[in-house]
Amino acid sequence: MRVYYELFNKIISLENLFSAWDEFKKDKRKKKDVLEFEWNLEENIFKLHEELAAKTYRHSHYTSFYINDPKQRHIYKATVRDRVLHHAIFSVLNPIFEAAFIPDSFSCRIGKGTHKGIEVLNGMLRQVSGNGHKPCFALKCDIKKFFDTVNQGILLEIICRKIKDQDAILLIKEIIGSYKTSYSALFEWRGIPIGNLTSQLFANLYLNELDQFIKRDLKVKFYVRYTDDFVIVADNEVYLENIILAIRKFLKDKLDLTLHPDKVSIRKFSQGVDFLGYVLRPHHLIIRTKTKKRIFKKLSLRINEYRNNKITEESLEQSLQSYLGVLSHADCHGLSEKLKNEFWLKA
Repeated sequence: MRVYYELFNKIISLENLFSAWDEFKKDKRKKKDVLEFEWNLEENIFKLHEELAAKTYRHSHYTSFYINDPKQRHIYKATVRDRVLHHAIFSVLNPIFEAAFIPDSFSCRIGKGTHKGIEVLNGMLRQVSGNGHKPCFALKCDIKKFFDTVNQGILLEIICRKIKDQDAILLIKEIIGSYKTSYSALFEWRGIPIGNLTSQLFANLYLNELDQFIKRDLKVKFYVRYTDDFVIVADNEVYLENIILAIRKFLKDKLDLTLHPDKVSIRKFSQGVDFLGYVLRPHHLIIRTKTKKRIFKKLSLRINEYRNNKITEESLEQSLQSYLGVLSHADCHGLSEKLKNEFWLKA
């Protein structure tokens, strides 16, 4: 296994920090805090660089808010300065760890995403089922309170296997330790914040341990993961029942995580496999009912915003195209037409 000794100077270099700013500011130029940071951009970047070089940098506090996507999530937002640093760290670390990830984990990776995950899972289901003519079962699992319960000590141990630059490790430790949840204990901090770019990498890094166990130790051929949701496909229901215990034990013993007791299920392909907002069946792919309702509700809200001059016509049209894009990945022609009719009648 290749290890890396000289990363700190690469992370904190002015070139990398300015590049991180360019990446960070995309689609955020109108945000008040971003505008304020940009007003004195060079001064702010140079000051950040000086603190990092002098090893006096300390991560600032977070502000928090809730979103519904579709379930309620508690988002923690770091300051612009800290988020620029997150991008700088991500740009250096992600290529190092990306090479070790399995092809079939799809969360927050270039060229992956929800639709690619659905496409690959659909291919696996069709292959095992012989296009719906053979027995086919899907084990679906979810990890309980994943982002809240990540053990920061274990996460650092995983990172330290490859990263041997102590200055880089101290900086990463500062980022990870800037946040903890109520699941933490006195000498055992837990949690990574939903909202940090670094958290996306850390989540994949942490659960890559599970991916490797399932692929290498359990020798599972058909496996797909998106963040803490994962599916295993097989032609034998008993086989799937038997590996649940092994997965549960690995998660507890090695990663200090727990499978959600209410979100472990085995379903026949013919019954429909629910994953990432879609339901996969032998002869068609449909949108989950909750997803349909959410799309129509969000479009109605956007139309009301447009009527009240809170958003532009262009922004409203972009929202419609985004929702139509979601529907385009499923067999939803009628639903797409209904959505467009709703748009033209109300807008």
